Amino acid sequence: MLSFRSQRPAPHAQPPQPKSQSREWLNSLVFAVVAATLIRWSAVEAYVIPSESMEHSLLVGDYLFVSKLHYGPTTPQTPLQVPLTHQTLPGLGWPSYSDLIQLPTYRFPGFSSVQRNDVVVFHVPHEQQRPADLRTFLVKRCIAVAGDTLTIRQGQVFLNGQPSVVAGQPQTTYFMAVAHPNDEVRQALHDHGVVDYTQPDGLPAAVVDPETGTTGYVISCPAPVAAYFRQQPYVQALTVAGGVLPANTLFPDAADFHVSGALSAAPRGWQLDNYGPLPVPKKGQTIQLTPANAAIYYKIVSQYEHNQGITWQNGMIAQHGRPLTSYTIKQNYYFMMGDNRHNSEDSRFWGFVPEDHVVGKAVLVWFSLDPYADLLHKIRWSRLLRPVS
Repeated sequence: MLSFRSQRPAPHAQPPQPKSQSREWLNSLVFAVVAATLIRWSAVEAYVIPSESMEHSLLVGDYLFVSKLHYGPTTPQTPLQVPLTHQTLPGLGWPSYSDLIQLPTYRFPGFSSVQRNDVVVFHVPHEQQRPADLRTFLVKRCIAVAGDTLTIRQGQVFLNGQPSVVAGQPQTTYFMAVAHPNDEVRQALHDHGVVDYTQPDGLPAAVVDPETGTTGYVISCPAPVAAYFRQQPYVQALTVAGGVLPANTLFPDAADFHVSGALSAAPRGWQLDNYGPLPVPKKGQTIQLTPANAAIYYKIVSQYEHNQGITWQNGMIAQHGRPLTSYTIKQNYYFMMGDNRHNSEDSRFWGFVPEDHVVGKAVLVWFSLDPYADLLHKIRWSRLLRPVS
């Protein structure tokens, strides 16, 4: 026969003490920090635009929401970021990143893969002194995806031999010759969003063209703004400026930008507005390596895909001292460019962006501050909650 005993507390038992207000506040704070950290890692993170490389599509002072859900969040390579030794980088006091615990990267499933014309946030590829997830963030537009062949002719982008429609508001740099630089011209530049962040007031200053002796302004603007100025009576000429760089400046002639002095054995002499054709590597693709193409793949083989014993010898990739004649690509790559075409250090300089360097897709400008406006006009109200296109 079953019997049940009453579960009454002993007469001397004390009821549990309620948590103090400070303890409740501390618990709530800890929960908020953990929740915010998880959201930032897995879903959405905020960034601010510091440079003009994406003008006019993104402006200096724009605050972005970047979705990590589109391409899938990645696991950190250095989750604890704990140095294994006490070495520091000279002059900086930072731990030597070669001494940090590094883990392989795993990307969780996302809504989509990187698409052409996406505005993408990624880790800069050429900061080899740091693990990928500790490098500087960049934001650029994806111009070509894995498997594409990219060509640029007189500023026009071609993909796989066909003209490509590029989203956003790509800018070109011009020299605008004027007879009399004055406040009318400066006001017109201001009204059409032409900026120069090197100047105290943010507007281009009048200069003299050293080749012709003509007075005018160096401006960067989209095609419709250029068309407007061509029609103004005070504009004598508007010609494309910039875009021409010294030899061995661009990829792949400079095979290892900012890391080593490796140069292509077959220099191409490409320029910012006349570039390619360049194939964008795709996962699973097997490449036959020759002196004519080795510079295109050197960073992939030696750095991005973590192969051992890779060196650059006489214009060829070598592994353990022997020339490497074929290689199978282990991940997808992308070609990124800034919309401010003559003022953007991008894939034309340092090459492809590896898939494991991609952070997320820029989706929304949620706030924007004009760095040169007075206090009453500091907020760019027209840009608040604007989708990124």
